[in-house]
Amino acid sequence: MRSAKLYQYQLPMDSGVILRTQRLVNREGWIVELQDGDRTGYGEIAPLPEFSQETAEQAGEQAKALLTQWVAGEALALDNALPSVAFGLSMAELELQGGLPQAGNYTVAPLCAGDPDDLVIALNNMPGEKVAKIKVGMYEAVRDGMVANMFIDSIAGIRLRLDANRQWTPLKAQQFAKYVKPENRGGIAFLEEPCQTPADSLAFAQETGINIAWDETVRDEGFEVKAEPGVVAIVIKPTLVGSVQRCMELVKQAHEQGLTAVISSSMETSLGLNQLARFAEWQTPGVIPGLDTMQLFLSQLETPWPQCELPLKTLAELDVAWSK
Repeated sequence: MRSAKLYQYQLPMDSGVILRTQRLVNREGWIVELQDGDRTGYGEIAPLPEFSQETAEQAGEQAKALLTQWVAGEALALDNALPSVAFGLSMAELELQGGLPQAGNYTVAPLCAGDPDDLVIALNNMPGEKVAKIKVGMYEAVRDGMVANMFIDSIAGIRLRLDANRQWTPLKAQQFAKYVKPENRGGIAFLEEPCQTPADSLAFAQETGINIAWDETVRDEGFEVKAEPGVVAIVIKPTLVGSVQRCMELVKQAHEQGLTAVISSSMETSLGLNQLARFAEWQTPGVIPGLDTMQLFLSQLETPWPQCELPLKTLAELDVAWSK
């Protein structure tokens, strides 16, 4: 006997969380609960403002329609579903079927969200491979280059993941590169989407020797995973990409082309983040995922994140917005 519920959540965020052009005060979304006999599966549907093509309201309406069909005994029809809906429902179904392994990769690449000196201390205490993520492109390119130099000079063996979110013109990207000492460029694991077009980003990689990764480009119409000079990785944000099956296909294609696939968060709650950690361990073993976003919240949801001391809200405390 099948049944389904949609819980609606709204969790407060740290006051410093800024997306492209707006401050994110609350994270809003839906938790789906699928039940079939004595089995249960959960998934999170959480469009990210300014990054997702759909709103939380649109995602909720589509999820209700698809869940109505599923409860009636039909298969989940996700081919044309909105990305966040396709991911949340497919993850719930995967968990329901026992297909998501329990083991997770909870080693995060620390995100530099404040004082760089704090991150230097954290990285020096980090066991194993030292990987950190820094957003660039929000300030002057010169400053970004100097910050990258500082980290590479301070921490032996660091592998920096930089993310420019397509903010730079070719000139600004070159200014950044100019301020990264040539001997330090190897300390940059990759720079995500330095320029506004993929062609300019490819040219930047070839001119500077700084490796790049695709992130937004992965979600462009007609994107194909292929080995190109200077491209070493693709970043997969399942909430923005679509179903679990689509994400797995991208991972497979990346590995076939000799590229690294990195599973990354779109500011999901601790429930969704835990599932991404498990998915990353299963699909991209040995690769540190980009999941250091719990620090941006003021509360957790249902499933605690390891070593996180934020208060935990349970599903029982949420409104059941829909059930069937």
